[in-house]
Amino acid sequence: MVLTLFPPPRTDPRIVLPRIYLRPPQRGDWQEWAELRALSRDFLVPWEPSWPDDALTRAAFRRRLARYTEDWSRDQGYSFFLVRRDDDALLGGITLANVRRGVAQSCTFGYWVGKPFARLGYMTEAVHGACAFAFEHLRLHRVEAATLPHNVASQGVLRKAGFREEGLARRYLKINGRWQDHRLFALLREEYDPDMRPV
Repeated sequence: MVLTLFPPPRTDPRIVLPRIYLRPPQRGDWQEWAELRALSRDFLVPWEPSWPDDALTRAAFRRRLARYTEDWSRDQGYSFFLVRRDDDALLGGITLANVRRGVAQSCTFGYWVGKPFARLGYMTEAVHGACAFAFEHLRLHRVEAATLPHNVASQGVLRKAGFREEGLARRYLKINGRWQDHRLFALLREEYDPDMRPV
């Protein structure tokens, strides 16, 4: 795995992995992103917060990018798109959100993958790369993630990356319009293995 930093105006990491790379979203991604999200809507809706009516519009995407940029500049969150190296196809996204400094030094992972690319190992690879960014670049101590109890695929992704289950949080997040229980997972810096095979 190679962590490449590009020069100013903003330091944009490109995390290069065996089959994919992670990079920050860009304005030119809107159409491909909107098409993939629309195609995958029924697949994604059960696992995500409710989609607003304008979720896939260009204006909504611009607002999303503005929030990503602000979070990045304030060291509060880091969003990446998963892109296949062979053909530069957009596969999904992963976010390191709620970055907490001070005594916590932690963040929370959130991620999604388009339906055509699910269960092919891409997200496992992406989580491994995002862990490298969290621990090696951001120097965090802990990365957390939460999954719905019946989201066995997501739990498998986390376990393959070395995450350990820590318990159940009741009615933890409002997903698909309902407050739902979540299984909590975490990976500590001392548990992170940079040589672990991502796929």
